[in-house]
Parts: sequence; C-alpha cells; structure tokens
Amino acid sequence: MHETFRTARNGPVHLSTQSFGDPQDSAVILVMGATASMLWWPDSMCHALANSGRFVVRFDHRDTGESTTGAPGHADYDVEDLADDVIAVLDGYGLDRAHVVGMSLGGLIAQLLALRDPSRVQSLTLIAAEPLGGEPVQAEGPSASFLKHFATMEDVDWNDANSARAFLRHIAVLSASSARGYDQVLTEDRIDRELARASNMHAAFNHADVACDLDRWNLRDVRVPTLVIHGAHDSIVPLANGKAIARRVNGANLHILPDAGHELHSDDLPTIASLIVAHTNNYAIG
Repeated sequence: MHETFRTARNGPVHLSTQSFGDPQDSAVILVMGATASMLWWPDSMCHALANSGRFVVRFDHRDTGESTTGAPGHADYDVEDLADDVIAVLDGYGLDRAHVVGMSLGGLIAQLLALRDPSRVQSLTLIAAEPLGGEPVQAEGPSASFLKHFATMEDVDWNDANSARAFLRHIAVLSASSARGYDQVLTEDRIDRELARASNMHAAFNHADVACDLDRWNLRDVRVPTLVIHGAHDSIVPLANGKAIARRVNGANLHILPDAGHELHSDDLPTIASLIVAHTNNYAIG
C-alpha cells in the first residue's frame, strides 16, 4: 500500500494530509467532523477504499492534529474557510475534482462544496450529517448528556494525558449507539495516537464556535450524485437529519446503519467502505 504524507497550504494555514493508493485512481477526499483530526477516519477504512481502486486523501482540519493550530478558546474562521481548506488539499495533490466523503460537520462542509464549487465535486457521501439550508428538521439533538459533558471541558487538565483521555473517551461513549456501546479498541487506539501528535488537543474544541450561514444555501440545488449514510441510533445528529437530506437532494440514496450511533464503529466499516466504493464506481472520473 503506497502512503504519502504531505502538507497543503491555504494562505497562512498549513494542513497535514495523508494519501493512500495510486494517484492515477479515482480520488476520494475524506472530510471529518468537528474537533476531529484525520485519525478519526480509521486506517482500515482508508486501506479498504484504496485496495478497491481509490486514491484516498485524509487531512487534519485546522486546530487539529498537526495542522495549523491557534490558541484555545476562539475560532477566527468559519465553515466557508474550512471548505476552502478542502479545496487547498485538492490543489495540493493536483486534483481537479474528487469524490467528497464528509462526516458530521464534514458532511456540512461537503454539501457546501457541492453547492459552491460543483466543478470540484464528483459525488457526495454524507455520513451522520445534518442538512445545509434553512428548512428546519423535526429532530432533537445533540443529547442533553452530550451537552452536559462538553460543559465540563474547562475542568479538563489538557497537560495531563489521563485527564484528556478520560474526557475524549466519554465523548466516544456518548456518541455511540445505545444498541451496542462504543468501540473500545478503535477508540483507545485513536485517542492515544491523537494525544501523541496533536500540537494542542484543547484547541480542537475551537470548532464549537465555527460560524455557518445555513440559510444562505438551498440543498435542493445540489446537482452531484449523493449517498446518505446514517446510524439509526445517532443521538448527536438524529436520523431525521439524514432522511431530510435524502428527501431534499434529487436522486439521493439513503442507507441506514441499524446498530450505529454518531460514530464509525469497526462493525460498520466494511459496509461503509463497500457503499462508498459502489457509489463512486457509478460516477468514476474518466
């Protein structure tokens, strides 16, 4: 498996990236959610996509991992800036267009790209995402327990690995499906790796302040092929959101993961990878 690490640049912002597979294959860029570095895309999923003939690129959002990181407490950028970062990563790899896979906030960014920069987007796969646009969704979320946990963030000693690890682990617990619990092995490995490489783990939570003008865009104007994947037990972005996307995007396909929460659980990774491969096979870049 050919893997490459590269730094992309969006003005003063440096973005740490990693690619898997043959650059001559159809490109898939993975856009993760809020507070999450590229490590939240499991290695096994990246390898599965690459082994299926995809050139896979994942990257650290600004304020996560090894990308440019500011001081904790305030985001001096918005969702459009994060979308510009995705374009910068594509440019850094010399990619005119790519299949865009976004999860959670990454799904919102992916929708924005499809509306704002449609020539760069070959297809969309939206995982555990809420719909862009001003039409309300009749759903509760995030859960009260999730919000309560985030309210304890200032009590975390981010210089103490055990304190940080406990806070991050409980996010995974609260995001997991009530049907099966959190993926302990995958989560513990990711947290250890995140803490080892992040320049400032606390700064990742600046994403909570990222602004987005949802009403400016109309999701019904999306013209790229769209696949929606959503967990039936998602308590952070409830399933009603995924169903709303599928209704609003013409021709969108919805796949519900029956045991999943707001997570990429190892039990679901083969299914998710297969769905992405099948979806992108239909719209391969010639």
